[in-house]
Amino acid sequence: MASDDVGASQLGHRLAQLREQAGIKQAELARSITWSPAVLSRVEAGERSVSGEELHALLTAIGTSEAAALADALDRRWVVLPRPALDHPDQELLWEAEQRALELEQLADGPQAHPAFRTRLGEYVGEIRHLAGLLLRREHQIAFIGAIGIGKSTAICRVTGLEIEDHAGRHTVLETAGGGTTLCEVHLKVGPEYGIFVEPRTDKEIRASVEDFADLFFKTAQSINADELAEGVSRELGRALRNMAGLVRPKAVKGPDGKRIKTPDPAEVLANESPEKRDFVVEVLTRMNLPRRDRRDEWWDPSKGESPLDWLKATFENINNGRHPDFSLPARIELVVPELLNLAELNVGIVDTRGIDGSGARADLEAQLENPHTVSILCSGFNAAPDQPVQDLLRRAREIDNSQIDSHCGILVLPRPGEALAVKDESGLRVESSEDGYEIKADQISTALTQYQLAELPVCFFNALEDGPAELEKFLHDRIQDTRARFQRQLSDVLSRALTLLANAEEEQVREVQRAAGRYVAIWIEQSSDPGRVRTNIPEALIGEMRRAYASTVHAAVRRNGEWHSLSYSHHLGFGARKMAVEVLQELVTAFTNYCQTACKAHPEAEELLSQAERLMTSGYDNLLRKMQQVGVNLYGSQLQQESALWWTCMNEWGRGSGYRDRVLDHTRTWFDGEDRLELEDRLEAMLRGEWEALLRRIRSIFELGDS
Repeated sequence: MASDDVGASQLGHRLAQLREQAGIKQAELARSITWSPAVLSRVEAGERSVSGEELHALLTAIGTSEAAALADALDRRWVVLPRPALDHPDQELLWEAEQRALELEQLADGPQAHPAFRTRLGEYVGEIRHLAGLLLRREHQIAFIGAIGIGKSTAICRVTGLEIEDHAGRHTVLETAGGGTTLCEVHLKVGPEYGIFVEPRTDKEIRASVEDFADLFFKTAQSINADELAEGVSRELGRALRNMAGLVRPKAVKGPDGKRIKTPDPAEVLANESPEKRDFVVEVLTRMNLPRRDRRDEWWDPSKGESPLDWLKATFENINNGRHPDFSLPARIELVVPELLNLAELNVGIVDTRGIDGSGARADLEAQLENPHTVSILCSGFNAAPDQPVQDLLRRAREIDNSQIDSHCGILVLPRPGEALAVKDESGLRVESSEDGYEIKADQISTALTQYQLAELPVCFFNALEDGPAELEKFLHDRIQDTRARFQRQLSDVLSRALTLLANAEEEQVREVQRAAGRYVAIWIEQSSDPGRVRTNIPEALIGEMRRAYASTVHAAVRRNGEWHSLSYSHHLGFGARKMAVEVLQELVTAFTNYCQTACKAHPEAEELLSQAERLMTSGYDNLLRKMQQVGVNLYGSQLQQESALWWTCMNEWGRGSGYRDRVLDHTRTWFDGEDRLELEDRLEAMLRGEWEALLRRIRSIFELGDS
């Protein structure tokens, strides 16, 4: 009964699950099949294999429908798709996909399959593999995205139970202090124990951060406007660097008259004692003692008597603030806890992204919006919801035709006490309850999102200080389940159409109608093979973000050859390349969809074939957009890394008075006007045309047409 490709550990784990679900104790089950509890314990731990007869006896003794289903699952032989885990919730749908894909492959290998039909069968198998792969993976994550200081870390701790209550009140495990607190992206994951993993920043990045810090004390920054300097070294980064280097500002003391006496800043004293900025940088790096800071993880030790959450909170705060002597400056912190969200049979992690300070057009955030296994929770404060950073992200997603925002996003509004009750209705009277205030605000949010075709985006209101976690937990559960349901619908639809294809494979009348539909589509392909002239300015997205950035943000990016987390040149250039493709092809793709739907009315027997052509266009277009974006990142990024003259020129503009950002913009525009950059734009345009022609050939190949 047991399949050879199922390990003893996986089988034992599933048997233990089934026994527990049936409410049977280990000793009771062992007794019913005349085993000792020790033997059954070893089987469930994966330390002892079982024969077919033993497995049959175990499943019979458990006696549930799930136990019978396990017997069936073990008898299955998987050829096309990977075998899902025995406790996979979509076991039956995936088995249907395996059977259908195998039938399609066998038909394609037959002597009667003509080339176009064989191509169609192969495309179906590819679709099934892709959609089954989405469903097979049970690891999902929920990314909380929003401006600094709105309370997303507090909401995360509330909904996951990462809170500590004592005589002083309720405290979050993640450090919160009204924004500017968390140093980097924080991931929460489920594991067997409480622990922390740290991915450190590279030595090169730490040195660049110290150089940013040094700019605060040397004359090169003195002529920069205070507003322009604001984001160069964030509060949390400056605090961590000071702690690691032993340059903590002492607390102010009060004089005899009760007035605060300013105490010397040790970092400023060190700067004054340093002959040059580089001497200051070297001294700070020396004090940080980076070679010693080589630890990557730490785990809760119950023998020390500290509760796991108290330990987790204290350790996180020490690492996040640069106070832990064994850890370097983190690029990412991962907290491991035994339980997060109670989503049976799925492994769901949570990402607390770095808060948005200024523009939300960041590579890390936009990558979350593209991940098919990530649900992005876009957070806003109550009064401004949906606030500008959220709207900027949605606008940019629409500009590059990221349709995933329709199904993988939700709006989380985080009101403070009393804000909902301050809302006025249309008559000018204050609402009578928070729920009434939420209802009015929800209508306003829907209206604001209409411009992005997202008026129906799910919205949740959560007051982390007063509300229990149940409603937010349900909202997050629903978003994950909606994502899974979408994968299931897509796969079921393709399997249904594949079944129609298989049923009609031998009917000549249907094939003749399909040939007629193919000739109909071929006309459109011939007329649309040239997408027309490309007029998009690829650097426009980068230039726009540079205009909106702080001068110190631009300077930090320049210091890193254009690659900083708050301003990545290559990311915005890849965005520009993708936007170019959207502006050139989007109308053509929409027109093809409409054309196929019209053809279905004229040739209803060809609906399955035309539907496949439509799906090929949609998936091929999505892949084309992603490819254009990645190629844009790579082409421009590799050139920018070699342009030492550009970066040297821009670096020398720092400290020459106000207008630094404008001067760097001028140098950047000049660089883009160079012959090599114009050649890059030509290469991208040629690639776009080539990819479009290849996509049309791929669609054409599924129809029975001649070579002409």
